[in-house]
Amino acid sequence: MLVALVAVSSGRLSWHLWRRSRGHGEDPRYTKLLGGELNDGHVGDAIRKVFVVQGVAVWLVSLPLQAAAVTDVRWTWLVWAGVAVWALGVVVESVGDSQLSAYRALPRDQRPEVLDTGLWRYSRHPNYFGDACVWWGIWLAGGLASGWLPALATLVAPIAMTYFLAYATGARLLEQTMMSRPGYPGYAARTSMFVPWPPRPAR
Repeated sequence: MLVALVAVSSGRLSWHLWRRSRGHGEDPRYTKLLGGELNDGHVGDAIRKVFVVQGVAVWLVSLPLQAAAVTDVRWTWLVWAGVAVWALGVVVESVGDSQLSAYRALPRDQRPEVLDTGLWRYSRHPNYFGDACVWWGIWLAGGLASGWLPALATLVAPIAMTYFLAYATGARLLEQTMMSRPGYPGYAARTSMFVPWPPRPAR
C-alpha cells in the first residue's frame, strides 16, 4: 500500500512538472544553483550539486518505507490516519497546482499581479504544503504505525522533507525571485508562507 501511495503522489507530481516545463527549458532556480546551463560544461556541477544530493535525499526520505518493509504493523489505526493525511496532501497539492496553472494560462494583460484566490489566499505555497503532508502521512502509516522505535528512527524523513520544501530548495528559494515582482511583497506581508492560515489584515 505504501508503494502505491508513493507511486500515485510522485506520478501525479511528475506529470504536472512535465506538462508545466515542456518547451520552457530548465527551471531558473537550478540554472542558478549550477552556475549556468548544462550545455555550458556544468554536467559535473549537476552530478555533484543535484544528483548526489538527491540520491542521499531519496534514501533519507524513504526511511519510513524501509522500516515498514521489515517490521509488522503495530497500530492499524495509524495506517489509516496516515492515508488520510496523505490524501489531504495530494488534494491540496493538486488543487494548488491546478489553480496556479489556470492563473498562468490567462493572458498577461488580464491576470492579476499575484494569485491570491483559492488556496493561494491562505498560503503562498499551498502545493509545497500539500507535498509535506504527503510525506508526513507516509511516515504515520509506515513509521509510527510500526511502533515507537521505527517511528523515532524514521522521524528525520518527514522533518527533512518539510525543511527541503519550505526552506532549502522549495518555497524560500522561489521567494527570492518572486519578491522582485510587482504586488508580491504586499501579498507576502498578508499571506502565510507555508501553512495555510487566514490572511493578515492589510496595514
